[in-house]
Amino acid sequence: MDNTATDRFDTSRFEASRNRLASLAYRLLGSAADAEDAVQDAFLHWQAADRQRIQVPEAWLTKVVTNLCLDRLRSARARRERTVGAWLPEPLLDGDPMLGPADTFEQRESVSLAVLTLMERLSPLERAVYLLREAFSHSHAEIAEILDITESASQQHLHRARRRITAARRRGGGEVDPASARRVVEEFLAAATSGRTERLVALLTDDATAISDGAGLTKTLLQYDTPQRIAAIARAGFKPTPAKRRLAGGTPAIHYALVNGAPAILAVVGDQVVGAVTFDIANGKIATVRGIAAPTRLARLTGAWRQHEPDTPLIAQW
Repeated sequence: MDNTATDRFDTSRFEASRNRLASLAYRLLGSAADAEDAVQDAFLHWQAADRQRIQVPEAWLTKVVTNLCLDRLRSARARRERTVGAWLPEPLLDGDPMLGPADTFEQRESVSLAVLTLMERLSPLERAVYLLREAFSHSHAEIAEILDITESASQQHLHRARRRITAARRRGGGEVDPASARRVVEEFLAAATSGRTERLVALLTDDATAISDGAGLTKTLLQYDTPQRIAAIARAGFKPTPAKRRLAGGTPAIHYALVNGAPAILAVVGDQVVGAVTFDIANGKIATVRGIAAPTRLARLTGAWRQHEPDTPLIAQW
């Protein structure tokens, strides 16, 4: 096999792992853009390596991507960005290959916005061990090799990470019936757009929280922590005004969608997603509302939306 044929063969071996590597990087970093950068960096490492000496390419690539992501999480820039209250996970439309694998509850849960946010409280090693074990089914021996730690250390990191994730799972109530979730979200939208504050409060859990990125116009996240405050901000936020339409670049249609496995409503102008509101449902009520409208956080979701066949909008012209 000549060098050109060898390069083509080795490139195809990398491409066969690309989606899996991207889904690992996304879970570790919470950002599709950063995940794509990490995978591209891994490809450069792959090209520069003595590939004839790599016995199991999938394992080698997993180790490279994991450690590239850990380097990013440990960087001064990442620590600064993620501690000033301006960080939210990047939402992805269901069906995006970066959300896979999704065969088990643990795999699906690991890409929920709730768990991606919670993992900010874990150390980078705890985060990596948890994901490699729960989402990708690696043994502790394999994880120890990937992270250059002992098997007992891997087990300890997993125990600590599981304890925190399990606490969040109890609050979130586990998986939700899709039809019920959609009904709750549609009721929320109807109450918000009609200004029915009492109905909004009734749809929220007593300890509900809301988070917004302020469309990227604020340096820190906007947070609300009582049903009454959330209802007031939802009523104000969903009231259409000329100023909001100018900011959105037109008159949006409001669509129902699934984002990171959770119910969501998307504001769409033409084929551009200009806003996403996602919901965590617990026991038939809304536990968390996240508003995301910064264009940088919606780039990949918009790309997926353009390949998507949407249902009839909940509101054709908002």
